[in-house]
Amino acid sequence: MVNLEKNERSPGQGAPPKRVMTAIEYVGLALVATFMLGLFFKPNTIAGVFDAMVNNAYSIFKAFIFGNWNNGVWSPSTVGVAIIVSVMTGRILERLGFTDALIRIFVPIMKYFRVNSAVVIPAVYNILGDINAAGRIAGPILVKAGATKDEQKIAVATMVQSQQSFSTLMLGLLAMTTVGIKVFPVVFIAVFLPLIIVPPLLRLTIYRDAKAVSLQELPRFTPKTAFLPTIFGAAREGAEVLFLLIIPAGVVIYAIIGGLDFAGIWAPIKSALTSMLSFLSIDPTTGIISVLVSPTLAMGTLKATLAANPAAVAPRLVIGSFVLACSGFPFSVIFGQIPAVWAGCTDLSEREAMVAAILGAVMKLISTGLIARLLGQLFF
Repeated sequence: MVNLEKNERSPGQGAPPKRVMTAIEYVGLALVATFMLGLFFKPNTIAGVFDAMVNNAYSIFKAFIFGNWNNGVWSPSTVGVAIIVSVMTGRILERLGFTDALIRIFVPIMKYFRVNSAVVIPAVYNILGDINAAGRIAGPILVKAGATKDEQKIAVATMVQSQQSFSTLMLGLLAMTTVGIKVFPVVFIAVFLPLIIVPPLLRLTIYRDAKAVSLQELPRFTPKTAFLPTIFGAAREGAEVLFLLIIPAGVVIYAIIGGLDFAGIWAPIKSALTSMLSFLSIDPTTGIISVLVSPTLAMGTLKATLAANPAAVAPRLVIGSFVLACSGFPFSVIFGQIPAVWAGCTDLSEREAMVAAILGAVMKLISTGLIARLLGQLFF
């Protein structure tokens, strides 16, 4: 006969410790109570918030893929295709030695400012590549080249000065040429000049622990992949960037904005951003998209707007929008992706990488206003 053991505590064994409520559980209980009250008293509000989030997020798909009806006329969207083609173009240029050529031009300049030449590698790579790839590839190179922590911070702040996608540059060029803007001085001042100015500026002010390193210690960036695999692989990479990074990020932000707008919270936030961007000579509509969602989407939106009506945005604001888009924005990259990537492959902590990225973003905002005002007065 088998004796069944009972799950009983011995008389001397104390009761189990009481489970303590955590802060997040209080938040959860408050949400449950709010949800139940909403279902009872105002079910249309809960449904309305969800509907507003869906409708606002759907605008991302229209902007990138589907197109839109405007006054009975269908306008197809080429932004998504442009992203895929631009990534492919960037990888082809990289395979043809474009990145190594830029390294040859910019890196030797740094020795005159007594800064490790490797600090410009992430920014140079970023011009044709991706800001995450720039960190993963250039971060270990900085460590191998003996860059100090201050120099690694300089590299992060400098990287934020250049666009994180080649498609941003291409779409921005199309937008500017539509309204007759002379693109060479804009691209030179917005994209290339910061690579020369920012490292020595930070070296002389904030991050002083720096030293020069020769070009011979740096690797080459031209891949050995055959041309056909490069082309087709780049097209696949462009599709991955579009569908797995840009569109999901845009849907998240636009869904949140839709919910905030339904609740009446988004209007004052948008008003504050609009005032700041207008003061800096940046088109508020595309500027907000660059800061919150995606610079590539901002330039695609600007291109489509100017194609429909070249007089819709003042040239000075077009310049400001392009310069801002050539940056490490949106916020999700500065506060999330850069700290995570750089903390994993350099000597920097997440906080140190984020502070350097924020510094670079502030410098970019200020320089954008100055460049837009200067070039606007010179050409228009």
